[in-house]
Formats: sequence, C-alpha cells, structure tokens
Amino acid sequence: MKLLLAGGSVLWNGKFQPMEIEISEGRIVSISPTLPKEGRTVLELHNRFVVPGFVDVHVHLRQPGFSYKETIASGSAAAAAGGYTAVCAMPNLKPVPDCLENLQAELDFIAKDAKIHVYPYGAITRGEKGEALADLAATAPYVCGWSDDGRGVQSDGQMRQAMELAKTLGKPIAAHCEDERLLTPGWRVHDGAYARRHGLTGNNPESEWRQVERDIGLVRETGCRYHVCHVSTKESVARIRAAKAEGLPVSCETAPHYLLLCDEDLQDDGRFKMNPPIRTAADRDALVEALLDGTVDCIATDHAPHSAAEKAGGLHMSLNGIVGLETAFPVLYTKLVKPGIVPMETLLHALCVNPRRLFRLPGGEIAEGQPADLTVLDLDCPHTIDSGKFQSMSRSTPFDGWEVSAGVHMTLCGGEIVYQEGLE
Repeated sequence: MKLLLAGGSVLWNGKFQPMEIEISEGRIVSISPTLPKEGRTVLELHNRFVVPGFVDVHVHLRQPGFSYKETIASGSAAAAAGGYTAVCAMPNLKPVPDCLENLQAELDFIAKDAKIHVYPYGAITRGEKGEALADLAATAPYVCGWSDDGRGVQSDGQMRQAMELAKTLGKPIAAHCEDERLLTPGWRVHDGAYARRHGLTGNNPESEWRQVERDIGLVRETGCRYHVCHVSTKESVARIRAAKAEGLPVSCETAPHYLLLCDEDLQDDGRFKMNPPIRTAADRDALVEALLDGTVDCIATDHAPHSAAEKAGGLHMSLNGIVGLETAFPVLYTKLVKPGIVPMETLLHALCVNPRRLFRLPGGEIAEGQPADLTVLDLDCPHTIDSGKFQSMSRSTPFDGWEVSAGVHMTLCGGEIVYQEGLE
C-alpha cells in the first residue's frame, strides 16, 4: 500500500516547506510540492508539521522483571503517543542484561511487543552491582551502549576498565553520575531552600558533578565515547562544556523537568520525586543556556514508571521516577519555543537529530530512501495534560493539569501509523 501525506509543512532541507510525502514499503519514496493521488491512501494533514520521528535515549520500559509498572507494549505505545519512533531502554531489569542470555529475554519481548524501534542498553557491571564487569563484548552487537543507570559506577578502576573495553567495541558508556560517598542516606529532594524549609534531607549536587568530573578525566585517558545521563546541575554543565571545548568525545542529556521546574515548584507529591532531584532556578537556567549553546545535546525524558502505590507516599516515601514520554513535546514547545526562549530548530535537534548521531541510530532525515519514521505535530492544539489518558501504565508526572498549546497528531514508524490523535 502506498501512503501519501498531503497538505502538511515538511521539515525538508533544513526548513519547513509545503510538501507531500509518498511512502511505500516502510520508506520515503518521493517528496514534492504535489504528488499523484491515484492508487494511494491519502492522509490530509491540514497544515500540520512533519518532522523526523523523535528519539529518547533514556527510558525505562520495566520488562522483563517489573511488568506491573510498565511493559514493552505499554511503554512503546506511550512513546508513539509522544511522537517517538525510537527509544533506548535502560538495563535496570530482572534479569539485568549483563550477558547475552539475560539480554535475550528483553530482546524477545521487544521483538514480540514493541510498537516502535527499541534499542536496549547493556549493563556496565554484573547485576548493576558495581563489582565485576558485565560481558560487554557479548552484548555489543545488540545494544546501543552500556549503562548502570540507577547507580553510579563507584570504582574509578572499574569505570576505566569499562571505558577501555567500550572504546574497542565502538559504543558509548552512558553514565548515571552519582558519588555515593557525597550523599546523605535517606535524601528526599535537592539540598536547598525547599529542603530546609520543610525539614527534608537534601541531595548534595556535588554527588553528581564530582563523578562527571572524574569520568571526564577517564575519557581523557581512554578516548571512550561518553554520555552523561540526566544532567541536573550547573557545575556538571560547566565541566561538560569545558570537555567539549577540549575536543573530548563527551555528550549529555537533560530532561524536560530540569529545564522547566526548580525546587521552589515542588509539592509534597510522589510525582515530584525523582533522581536526580529537581534543583534550583540557577541550575534550571544553566541547563536552558546549555541547550542553547549546544552543551546539552539531547533532551531525554528518563521515563521511569512506577505503580500508583509506589508513588503514593509523597516526597518522603515514594520511589524515585516519573513518566515523560507523552508530555515532553507539548510542555517544551509551550514553555520554551512559543515564548521565544528556545528556537524550534534547537528543540528538534535535541529530540530528533543529535540522539541518532550520538548513538549511531538510523533515520533522522526526511529524504527519499530514508525510513518513514515521522512525527506529525499540531502547533495549534490547546489542551490540558491529563495523565488519566496516558498510554503508559503509570500516571506520575509533575505536568499533570498543565495547559499546553501544541501536541502530537500522528506518529509513523516504518511507514505504519503507530499513533493518531483521537484514536485508541
């Protein structure tokens, strides 16, 4: 079946232009201002905007091992609803994908249930315990990189060894940076004004940036491609900016909640509890500046679903983690692009282009012969974010109830419609 996207504005050759796209057998076969309609299924876009499918390099799909929180099916459906055609799935699973046998369990679920492209990470250490190295060589052909997300690798020697091996295998280390020696046990939020005002134990931001600093030194020694997960502090930003200026192969991501919120926005609700925590207004502003100057390469959601019971304990007792796949574009466009703080081009590079470049994933360009992995955006779609309508099994988001001005109208992956607004 040949599919024709008509009546839209397509991001083509670097700018939006009135173009039509013909799709056949999962690929773009023609792009032109006008194309023949006969023998084609025509989708009228009514002046909506077509961009390369979004990529999220940091999601938790929870299967195998924690399917009461999320599954490959529900998580990939949530991603499709958010405009994503590819995600990179973190390895804190059961079993942890630290060898080929354990990874195979996850690969089987992906092959059976994924609605979009899902690229798994392998673990850096066995069981993500920070002791023995995982079997990086065996998992290398099947993973996008390696991470122990959820915990920082505490041993300098172990991280050096992992980087040396990753360099030879040609894939990146994606690091959760957290020096546990600098953390107060039982922390709840950022160690700042909100914590002091409410008598809460705070998370020391030095625990993040000190490990970023350590790892950059190891990159200097090993030449490993290195990606910093969920950057949240201004000090981390400064160190990553300097590393890039030095020419080191260092990249990073931040998340929508770090770009849009600060600790003064906190409420005693589990949907504001995550690791790293939401930090100060100065940290937030530094991250926006880093997005603008290219220090922050990617915006990743750190989509981390939990059950309702696990998020019902407020800031004191809830588990860390929120969902973000279905809210990222609407909140970022409404709060950063529409007011003129961040150009649309910068946002799209962080969502579409840079993730593919850094992790060497296919697609990312609307051109003849490219995969038909496309997102159709409606930039005039005022609505209220309603977590009760999520495709995700989890509902925990700090953006619930936000008024937004844009949304995702349709997502196509491999030429198939995997999400369409208003359709279940």
